[in-house]
Order: sequence, then C-alpha cells, then structure tokens
Amino acid sequence: MTLKTRTLGVVLAAVTLAAAALTFAAPASAATLTQVTNFGTNPTNLQMHLYVPDRVATRPAILLAMHYCTGTGPAFHSGTQYASLADRYGFIVIYPSATRSSKCWDVYSPQALRRGGGSDPVGLMSMVDYVKQRYSADPARIFATGTSSGAMMTNVMLGDYPDVFAAGASFAGVPFACFATGGTSEWNSQCANGQLIRTAQQWGDLVREAYPGYTGQRPRMQIWHGTNDETLRYPNFGEQVKQWTNVHGLSQTPTYTDSPQSGYTRTRYGSSGPMAPVEAISMQGVTHNLPVDAAQVIRFFGLDGTAPPTTPPPTTPPPTTPPPTTPPPTTPPPTGGACRVGYTVNAWNNGLTASVAITNTGATAVNGWALTFTLPSGQRITNGWNAQYAPTSGAVTASNVSYNGTIAPNASVEIGFQATHEGGAGKPASFALNGAACSVS
Repeated sequence: MTLKTRTLGVVLAAVTLAAAALTFAAPASAATLTQVTNFGTNPTNLQMHLYVPDRVATRPAILLAMHYCTGTGPAFHSGTQYASLADRYGFIVIYPSATRSSKCWDVYSPQALRRGGGSDPVGLMSMVDYVKQRYSADPARIFATGTSSGAMMTNVMLGDYPDVFAAGASFAGVPFACFATGGTSEWNSQCANGQLIRTAQQWGDLVREAYPGYTGQRPRMQIWHGTNDETLRYPNFGEQVKQWTNVHGLSQTPTYTDSPQSGYTRTRYGSSGPMAPVEAISMQGVTHNLPVDAAQVIRFFGLDGTAPPTTPPPTTPPPTTPPPTTPPPTTPPPTGGACRVGYTVNAWNNGLTASVAITNTGATAVNGWALTFTLPSGQRITNGWNAQYAPTSGAVTASNVSYNGTIAPNASVEIGFQATHEGGAGKPASFALNGAACSVS
C-alpha cells in the first residue's frame, strides 16, 4: 500500500466518523428525496438527488449541499437539517453525489479549478441550471455548502462561479486551490496538514485566476473549523479567512467579534451584521467530526425569512363567527406516548458530541415534548442544537424548539449536544419522553 493510499484511508475513516455525528431529523412532510437523471452536461457522471418541499416559495432559492468523502447525496440529506429547514422556508436543496471510488470531490485537478474547465464543477453547475429553469428559481439566491470534501468543493464552486453563487458555508474545509495537485492525485498532504501558508494576496489571486476578467460581486463566505481538527488541520481556517477577505478587498482585522455559544469565537469582516461578507466561527476543542449548525447557515444566507403560506388566501371573506367564550390555549400541553431513543456518542480527550434520535412509536402524535435523562457524573453540556437543555449536568431536560415540537406516529426528531467530560464518555442509563419511559436502541 502506498503512502498516499494509507493517508487517504485515514481521512476517509475520519470523514466517515464525521458523517456519523451529523444526524438530524428527517423532514416531517410528504416531500421526498428524488433522483434526477439527464440534468445536463456531466463529465464525471455525478448523481443528482433533489429535495423539493411541499410548499415552495415563489421564485425559490437553491441550496447545493455537498457531502464528505465516502458519503453520498442521500446520506447528506438524512444526516443534516437542510431539508427540514427547506420545509419551513420553501427553498429547494440539491444533494449531489461524487461517483469516483473515494466518493471525494475533485478539488485538486487543473480542470476543476477554472470556470468551465470540466470535471465535477461542470456537472454541479448543470444541476443548478436544471433546477433554476425547471422551478423558476431566483438566480440571485443560489447558495452552496458542504462538509470536509464538500466544504472544499464549496470553496471551489464559489471561486469558479462567482456570478452564480450568492454565498457559501464551509465546514472543516480548505481554501480554494489549496488541494491542487496538478494532476489526478486526490490527496495533498501539505494542505491537509495546514502547512500550505500563503499571503492573503496570493490566496486571493488563485480565486481571481479561476475566472479571469471577472469584476462583479463576489459571494459571501461563512467558515467553520474545529481547533482540534486532525484531518484538515486548523491553520486552514485562518488561510480561508485570508483568502476570502482578500477576495472582498477587506482587512483581516475583524469588524465584529462575539461568542455565539461556549467555546465558539465568531468574527465578521467588512460588516458587523448577520450577513457580513465573511463570517468565521472557530470551535474550541472540536475535531474534524464537527457538528453542522444548519440553522446558522440558513441565517447567514438570508433564507430564514417569512415562510411560504400553508394555504392559499381565501377567495371570499370568512364567516363572522363570534369567538368562543373560553379561548383555547395557544400552545397544546405536552402529550405522552410510547417512544424509542437512539443515543450515539463520539468522544475525544475531554470532550464529546452526542446525537440523540427520538422516535414516537405510539399511535398518536406527540405535541410538545420534553426528553429527560441523567448525564453520567463529570459530563457537562456546553452547547446543543435542535433542543433547549436545562440544566447542563445531572438530571437534564431537553425540550423542543419552535420548529420540531410535533412528532408524528413512527416519525423521529434528532437533537444533539456537545459536552465536556472528566474521563468518562458513557451514556445515560434511561430516557423518558413527557414522563413515559422510552426503550433504548
């Protein structure tokens, strides 16, 4: 086995672990993931899956969501929250699949690193064009995101097609052209190890060379990276910041800094607002197996506005019925029911992430839920997603948030959290949903 093969095997194993941690709720709707064929020019035989929500916004936005090495579009669909957010806000999600044996994207060849040069980016653009034409999508609201290899491809697509994409979000990626190998080799150890350091001008020039002569607006970029990334080392975070601030003609000095949650440092460049030209989130102690905060991505893209209407407006005025003498409660009380919980832990040194799948195995919907469990001694939650957690240690209650309060029969919601631990990454012994004991799988 060659060194390159061994190295690639290490990263494939790492990104497979990352995939295991990205587990969220399947959308509770009639919409399904559908494969599309014959979508246009496709030099590398990519596969295309499409998620169109039941309620599509007028002139919908498009999100191109790209998987990690060893992954597929359907796996990225089921392992992230983008589809459920599409249900809420009415945008359309493309989930492409790379088909080479590694299931990694071509972010290394000369063809991939220039506009219209061939390879994967051309097939991905065909998918975007297909959706744009078929669904009368808004050409000003086309976005890209991805994790690991998909994050690298997010950088590539924004560099190759700055006139197409309005913004991108890169989770554990590297700068545009950092992985260039000049040929067919898929792995660049110098870049992966964070040893490829350039000036901001040099990084920016690589992006500009992908589409010579382009002088239009450049896509905004959101960058996420864990300080303990063992696969695509943390220096790549700073190199991406240098590249995209330079592309936008900005200083590398932040205009705004805050901590959106414990251990996270967020910096913005060029603006202090939520849709700054460049936003970067450094995640203290987090490995390559980083959580994907899809809601923050959608916020950065500006897609979290008014949801499409649930029903068409009435053609005649509704009858003037007097209100009831006793108004119903605005929020139904939680209801109990049979349940099953799946609990997956990924631990490192003194930290862990937990993915928790809650399945309603009863015959009626659960409206408003609270999952109770006791964390093992020494574990303390530092941040979480898809639920509200209180307290942060001991006997914990995870309560639903606004968009996932109902669990239909045989449906699931998935939540998760990051925690510190003092030498023990064990699991809670039992769980109860609205007071009813759950089976554990």
